[in-house]
Amino acid sequence: MRDHIDMPQGSADWSATRDRVETYFDRTATRVWAALTSDAPVSRIRATVRAGRDQMRALMLSRLPADLTGARVLDAGCGTGAMSVELAARGAEVVGVDIAPNLVDIAQRRLPVHLAGRVHFVAGDMLSSSFGRFDAVVAMDSLIYYSQTDLLNALTTLAERSPQTVFTVAPRTPVLMAMWHTGRLFPRADRSPTMVPQSAARLARALPGLRAVQRVTSGFYISQCMEHLS
Repeated sequence: MRDHIDMPQGSADWSATRDRVETYFDRTATRVWAALTSDAPVSRIRATVRAGRDQMRALMLSRLPADLTGARVLDAGCGTGAMSVELAARGAEVVGVDIAPNLVDIAQRRLPVHLAGRVHFVAGDMLSSSFGRFDAVVAMDSLIYYSQTDLLNALTTLAERSPQTVFTVAPRTPVLMAMWHTGRLFPRADRSPTMVPQSAARLARALPGLRAVQRVTSGFYISQCMEHLS
């Protein structure tokens, strides 16, 4: 059974956005994301998103050692657990945290039995200090809904607990900005909370140790991998 951690106090904007994200993933689109993150048949549009997420997960994992034996890693915004499984398979002790309890339940059910002792799934806020310190943090597409101010504050908070954070942002590309303005990435019934496109260069100037790694583009999936070393 997954645990639940009470939410820490943050900025009003962070809390409001976090609550919208929880409502979407825990109530509106649980089935959509359960299918997207499985091998179930999906539409052509969602297939491009699935392929892009697979590419991004591999890219983020390439920033970490192949052998993570003895390392403690936070999967911040673990969703249905694919990243957590990959990290545990490399030998890491993983804490997988997500704001949506229903997704955490799916992650727990999908966790291979032989990795059960290496992964601890929790429903809660990824910034909670109760999780302790880590050797690395990965946050795949879980910080894309926040303003630049809240994003930088989150990275600063995570840096206090880990020397390395690998994460993604929605880049400010013409294509993604057009999607952002029109809101047509998914049908209205299961549209996600609004992404906030970020300038990688501007973020890097604002926070020492932050740099862009690589962008992944796969049809309707466009995401920028970044890394913060503290």
